[in-house]
Amino acid sequence: MTQTTSLPPYLPFSRPSIDEATIADVGEVLRSGWITNGPKVLAFEKMLSAYFGGRPVRTFNSGTCTMEIALRIAGIGPGDEVITTPISWVATANVILEVGATPVFADIDPVTRNIDLAQVEKAITPRTRAIIPVYLAGLPVDLDKLYALAAKYKLRIVEDAAQAIGSSWGGRRIGGFGDLISFSFQANKNITTGEGGCLVLNNAEEALLAEKYRLQGVTRDGIDGLEVDVLGGKFNMTDIMAAIGLRQFAKLDEVTAHRRALAKHYFTLFGADFEAKTGAQLPPQDFERTNWHLFQLVLPENVKRSTFMEKMMERNIGVGYHYPAIHLLGLYRARGFGEGMFPVAEAVGRRIVSLPMFYAMTTEDVARTVDAVKSLLQ
Repeated sequence: MTQTTSLPPYLPFSRPSIDEATIADVGEVLRSGWITNGPKVLAFEKMLSAYFGGRPVRTFNSGTCTMEIALRIAGIGPGDEVITTPISWVATANVILEVGATPVFADIDPVTRNIDLAQVEKAITPRTRAIIPVYLAGLPVDLDKLYALAAKYKLRIVEDAAQAIGSSWGGRRIGGFGDLISFSFQANKNITTGEGGCLVLNNAEEALLAEKYRLQGVTRDGIDGLEVDVLGGKFNMTDIMAAIGLRQFAKLDEVTAHRRALAKHYFTLFGADFEAKTGAQLPPQDFERTNWHLFQLVLPENVKRSTFMEKMMERNIGVGYHYPAIHLLGLYRARGFGEGMFPVAEAVGRRIVSLPMFYAMTTEDVARTVDAVKSLLQ
């Protein structure tokens, strides 16, 4: 008689938590007949604005168009250069191309895996108009140094804080200060609206311009007045999405605290000698500034990432990777980028993986993941 061993349930690297109250709220929106942008969007924007210290906030249908619109608000266009990191979702660089500007990459810090601000300064030219830093896994760059650099060279900052809702710097919330700050509410983010995002702005004038850009450049006046004076798109959030966001946002502090607890448990179980034994690199142990959107591991040089991921899948554990180096993708190779230009980013991009991290996870799930990683690397 053959004995079979059943695997434990599948553990994804990320999974949104949607409760019954949220489902009921969405049902109410659908029954109301007002399913596009309406009162729920206004309520969500009001909640977000309060969270960010009263700054104007506008919501959108993605955390990508938020960055494109931020660049347009900042007046960035053809002939301008924008510096960003090679380690991000490709959208961070694509939006620079969308506005007709030129993306310029700067290598990353090997510890934080965020853009190296010393390399940013070396990349600044007379054509540089803006910097887009990315807060990988929710960990901010050094914002004191970033904004000192911006002031020195008179540059705009578009913070790609897609992963950083609930993160902070110097005791202040990301989005509560700074220039233009973009957040994502995509499905695997700490809080979600399914898709969607928001942009934190500096003043009422920028907020009005953001509204124009998100809906065909339209300005309405009275019951039948309509004007278009800028070229906009179709980027508005719906009330369906906002209904999800309102419920999600109410749990943000709880979600952030749980993720930090999971991260601490990861470090405890990996142990102080894990890196020395395996040659792998754990993330920085930051339990104050980062929201622990991701728990990322850089694999040893002698471990092929695809093989590692396949073996984790054999154990019914999902692993993601965030991200391959942007400058090595075909669209950017065609623009003259190639191997050897940003060696730290290239090494990280080949070897980085994202281990399971989401609100519904338990410490038992962490233990199962760590045991699997150790069995493959030690």
